[in-house]
Amino acid sequence: MRLCGRCGRGWPRRSCSRALCAIYFYRDVIFMLASFPSYQSVGIFIKTDSPQVIEVLALADLDFLVLDAEHAPFDRASLDRMLFAARALDVPMLVRVPDQRDATILNVLDLGADGIVVPHVDSAEHAREVVAAARFIGGRRGISLSARFGGYGTRSRQEAIAEADQNMIVCQIESAAALENVEAIAAVAGVGALLIGRSDLALSMGEDDPAGSVIMAAVDRIVAAARANGLPVVMVCANRAEAQEFAAKGASVFVVGSDQSMLRNAAKKLRADFPRG
Repeated sequence: MRLCGRCGRGWPRRSCSRALCAIYFYRDVIFMLASFPSYQSVGIFIKTDSPQVIEVLALADLDFLVLDAEHAPFDRASLDRMLFAARALDVPMLVRVPDQRDATILNVLDLGADGIVVPHVDSAEHAREVVAAARFIGGRRGISLSARFGGYGTRSRQEAIAEADQNMIVCQIESAAALENVEAIAAVAGVGALLIGRSDLALSMGEDDPAGSVIMAAVDRIVAAARANGLPVVMVCANRAEAQEFAAKGASVFVVGSDQSMLRNAAKKLRADFPRG
């Protein structure tokens, strides 16, 4: 049985009765890694609109999943289904939102996401706006305890707000402007982690190779900014070897492929294991 990182009680998260201890397990294990740099956390993107995908992956003991609403066809109804499955199975789930609008962030968090991954955060002002949209205290998130995050009206206002204001906010650094402002972005209160989007960063910088020397130097700068502010760095990787390369640079959270890439790779391996002759 997993244990709550705050009180030592058993997981799932609602087994802990202390309001402030109800901070999601994912935050202790996945993203409070500045204090535990030797721990490497791994998850995948979810791009398929099927709660059964969550059900199956819950058996794999991954540290977290990221629902990719930026590049996959998830609408509000499908987000509801997928986040219902994740919470029912106590699978830590972040959502990569398609935009930075207050309504988008509110919707995802009300439906029960453990946090958000926000693309194209290009400045400290962008980061502050994102944090304000995601926070009750000191922010501007509207509250309705009738939503899933509020236990459909069964949770106390104090408990719900205390837990919700611990939701993870991951800012993607993926443009030349973001790179120029990364030190200021990392210093914004409420930002919980930086995700390095190498492909978009390469496009923005006019580079052909996301693994080339220019982008690797940019990665080093982003990691340094994150470390200076006690933030973990999230990397999107194709495999373990690539993840270990970035672990050596200081990254500690890895999104390794997606449900679709895992299915494709397993099918290709199966085909290769049975040659046609």
